[in-house]
Amino acid sequence: MERIFGTDGIRGEANRPPMTVETAVAVGKAVARLWAKNNRNFIVLGKDPRLSGDMFEAALVSGILSQGIDARTTGILPTPAVAFLAASLKAGAGIMISASHNPFHDNGIKIFRPDGYKLSDAQEGDMEALILNNQPSEAPLFSGHRVGRASPLKDAEDRYAAFLLRTFSTLDLKGMKVVMDCSNGATFRVAPRLFDTLGAALECIAVTPDGKNINADCGSQHPETVSRQVIQWGADIGLAFDGDGDRLIAVDEKGRVITGDQIIAVCAMVMKKHRQLKNNTVVTTVMSNLGLCHAFKEMGIHHLMAPVGDRYVLDKMIKSGAVIGGEDSGHMIFLSHHTTGDGILTALKLIEAMQAESKPLSALADIMTVFPQALLNIPVQEKPPVDSIPEIMDAVHAAEAELGEMGRVLVRYSGTQPLCRVMVEGPTDQETRAHCERIAAVIQKKIGTPEPIPGSPGSAGASGTN
Repeated sequence: MERIFGTDGIRGEANRPPMTVETAVAVGKAVARLWAKNNRNFIVLGKDPRLSGDMFEAALVSGILSQGIDARTTGILPTPAVAFLAASLKAGAGIMISASHNPFHDNGIKIFRPDGYKLSDAQEGDMEALILNNQPSEAPLFSGHRVGRASPLKDAEDRYAAFLLRTFSTLDLKGMKVVMDCSNGATFRVAPRLFDTLGAALECIAVTPDGKNINADCGSQHPETVSRQVIQWGADIGLAFDGDGDRLIAVDEKGRVITGDQIIAVCAMVMKKHRQLKNNTVVTTVMSNLGLCHAFKEMGIHHLMAPVGDRYVLDKMIKSGAVIGGEDSGHMIFLSHHTTGDGILTALKLIEAMQAESKPLSALADIMTVFPQALLNIPVQEKPPVDSIPEIMDAVHAAEAELGEMGRVLVRYSGTQPLCRVMVEGPTDQETRAHCERIAAVIQKKIGTPEPIPGSPGSAGASGTN
């Protein structure tokens, strides 16, 4: 998850404060002060359905209003909708209150610029400086008694739905059976409404949010629920969104889970065939499956890799002129249509590819062979450069030498937690797991906390991509 200022229960990087009401007020002030110079007098705010959303919305709104800037609240709406509204309404900024695919007790803030893009590193640094130095509270932005006003943006969902319908104006889903899992999250109203308008026969699950059931055994983190339903209902496709609607994991008509990498491969292949793949380039992260690299090589598509995080993917897309990029987690960006990852838009692009090829998803997804992958998290006491520890590098090089071109090794620290992540891909599950556990054992011995070695009973496995 992208945590701009950390979450309650999961601390942010380095000196970033946890997500508290006080922090939210400070963020509201900082956003208002930094973007008020654009002479745009309102900021758009959205949220997902988790319990603390109302509280943090009130805090953010208070901070914004105190600086003489108006707040327009959208209510429950997907993250990409907030980005779209910020740009289309020429707002000063867009703010989304969400912890993405995390449990309900976490929360966080995502910030969008007036053009609908996320903040750059430099802009995020400016905001953090204001917040950490408590500068927003030193003086109001406007003198006298002027403060902003808050009001609901009543047609926010209509505007976002209309944008998607315009984007896919020729798409007709009549006769298509779709199972949809909205993760009891931000897509629970707009996604079923949109697919119904397009004519799909729908079976919807996880569309009754109560503030506490968001992402609970449903959504993109648990596609097995959709998989069972697709088989039982004989559906053509299953779609699983995450809590804030910027991710998609799909399921084919056979009940097989289709990863983010496979979705990217399918869409890129069809886009290239129809001359829509600008610069013949796709950007993914270093965590993408090795099978995707092989698939792009076979298709003759130039493949660039960025560090983990959609912001880094986007940055490399803009620099390379690519129009498609994303992560295996299901976060995809289609720059010809939107400024940020959008799960609903990705779902429609995938169905558009199916219709263009007149093939079921299972046949299209076979364009990529998914290599076995093992991922382990090792709790660490410190984070020295990995390449400064000879024993760890010896273990990594030994695995790389044995795997050759049929595998790869990636060792990196989590950006938000005291964890070292080991990812190994290889030709077989057994060989891949063995290499991963050997490297993890060395890391545990050199810098690990006094906890069980990954792979042994009670140890932690993979958990997210940050």
